[in-house]
Amino acid sequence: MMVDTQPPELPRLATGIPGFDEIANGGLPRGRSSLIAGTAGSGKTVLAMQFLLAGMRWYEQNGVFVTFEETPDDLMLNVASFGWDLEQLVKDNRLAVVDATADPGEELWQTGAFDLSALMARIEAAVRSVGARRVILDAVGALFPQFTDANVVRRELHRILAGLRRLDVTTIVNMERTDEEGGVGRFGVEEFVADNVLVVRNRLENEKRRRTIEILKFRGATHQKGEYPFTIDAAEGVTVIPLSATELHQKSSAVRVSSGVAELDRMCGGGMYRDSIILVSGATGTGKTLMVTEYVKAAINAGERVILFGAEESREQLTRNAIAWGVDFEQAEKDGLLRIICRYPEVMGLEDHLIQMKRDIQAFKPHRVAIDSMSAYERVSTPKSFREFVIGLTSYIKLLETTGLFTNTTSMLVGGESITETHISTITDTIILLRYVELAGEMRRGLAVLKMRGTWHEKEIREYMIDGNGMHIKSAFRGVSGILSGMPTYSFSSEAERLERLFDRPRGGEP
Repeated sequence: MMVDTQPPELPRLATGIPGFDEIANGGLPRGRSSLIAGTAGSGKTVLAMQFLLAGMRWYEQNGVFVTFEETPDDLMLNVASFGWDLEQLVKDNRLAVVDATADPGEELWQTGAFDLSALMARIEAAVRSVGARRVILDAVGALFPQFTDANVVRRELHRILAGLRRLDVTTIVNMERTDEEGGVGRFGVEEFVADNVLVVRNRLENEKRRRTIEILKFRGATHQKGEYPFTIDAAEGVTVIPLSATELHQKSSAVRVSSGVAELDRMCGGGMYRDSIILVSGATGTGKTLMVTEYVKAAINAGERVILFGAEESREQLTRNAIAWGVDFEQAEKDGLLRIICRYPEVMGLEDHLIQMKRDIQAFKPHRVAIDSMSAYERVSTPKSFREFVIGLTSYIKLLETTGLFTNTTSMLVGGESITETHISTITDTIILLRYVELAGEMRRGLAVLKMRGTWHEKEIREYMIDGNGMHIKSAFRGVSGILSGMPTYSFSSEAERLERLFDRPRGGEP
């Protein structure tokens, strides 16, 4: 008989921080201490404060905040921008703030033995006064700049954390790092004192700041490995984006929806799957925005809500272009079927764009989502952050069983070696290529359904035209190969056919 020798997991305390409990496999180990280490501006204090407030808001767990650097008045003023009223929580006896900051002008020197027994007594009294279950020690490193012996720091930290553990509270300790990739703590010993270690980083990438969080260790508990991006905004405070922990649990639908172009629907076996992600790739001027307009029009005609994110054109430009093709975006907005949101990618980081897009989708509850274009976001990001952005967005759209259409602008005018330089084509379900085709000195346009998961689709490259009524797909190119590579060549079945085309004469004419 086989006996399961797997040791039991430590009980968890849900933090209430969006996304964090997913990468922590349920939350922080309850009753233990966790060190959050990061450079200035990495979000340590906001992260810790949100942990404290979430406990009071969602789990009826009061808290104690011990500040070693900011005065209580400054602390309350700084977090007020998030809508956090600490002063009221103190009045309601739900939060206790312990001021451990040094007096201005006070000179501290290390002389003989030193301990923090008095401070520990104050913290213990605060815990008991509000019945706290969560405790924050913020900027502990500010207490120790006068000490040269790392053993003193380790001893005093260990004493405080051991005392808090006896009180059965879950503690977060904030410590400042000197650089993003160096040691965890300034003194090199802090990570060995705490039970758990989290590292927050605030790197500069492509002239943009990008915050990440990593669970370096959990004693006696499992967690997700690696760095995860997170954002800080006034609406929700800290939001961790657990992209690498995204699981493929989305449902799959057999229901078809129209692309807005009848012939394209026939090429795709009857339309697009309702929960599919469609990528339209092509050079500038090939009609990608027109395809978005047709897609939006199809949703409006079906009485479905659709949200359009514009990254390169303003709402007025998109509306004007749609009018030229016979689609009234303004009326659709008044009818509650369309919402147009235009933001330049440069106004915020990709993580912030992802969070804001999710909020917009959640608020409007659309049946379809369109983004014109994804290459605009790729322009202001690193390959890794862009891929994470696409994964986060596509997984969210699929989870809602919503249809998504993205456009992408290729760098080459004719042909192209790949769909996208970051290979997001593997994440999408359907890929439609729009290409310029140069034939006999004339520029024409060709369309091909490169891939469509789970269904038959036409393999031919069809010519299409654009006029004031929209897109019209014509017959396939015949006798021509190499269109997608941008180097078309003619192929004829016989020399007679070649000569006939070379010396083409009108029928019924004289010899």
